[in-house]
Amino acid sequence: MSIDAAVWALREGEIIGMPTDTVYGLAVDPFNVEAIERLYELKGREGNKPLALLVASIDQAMSLASFTDQALDLADEHWPGGLTLVLPRLAGAPDWLGDPARRTIGLRCPSHDVALEMLGTVGPLAVTSANLAGRVSAINHEEAAEIFGDDVGYYLEGEAPGGQASTIIDLTEPAPLVLRRGPV
Repeated sequence: MSIDAAVWALREGEIIGMPTDTVYGLAVDPFNVEAIERLYELKGREGNKPLALLVASIDQAMSLASFTDQALDLADEHWPGGLTLVLPRLAGAPDWLGDPARRTIGLRCPSHDVALEMLGTVGPLAVTSANLAGRVSAINHEEAAEIFGDDVGYYLEGEAPGGQASTIIDLTEPAPLVLRRGPV
């Protein structure tokens, strides 16, 4: 496993594979619009379905989104872990991140050493499950490579021990709204 090789691939605008605590993921630099477009195309993902960003810490997340006391409490309790928080995107974050119409962004801090090392090295990453749209998600680098082959620039070795996508809670509504049930 080489974090350096994965960092190089990201900086070249490539898609990388990386393990997380929930499912194995495909990641790109969230500030590279072309890389994001290639990720959508590779997966066959609908363009109106926003990508979540993985972060290494609450501090990293606070550079992208506005945190209420409730959001901070949930992050303190469940990060690192399987909870994605949908929050108002900060004005300084690029318009294409998250849901442009609602100006929201989904953020999660994974509980996986390899993922945290990557995120600590390169910063936030736009990440989605390693699967074709509507299919079962890969849980390790071997399964992801069988699906995507050379279309992914680099696969970090590892397995996703959770095997289930994260819980998603939208905190931009008057009351918290569970958008997807998961491990939290």
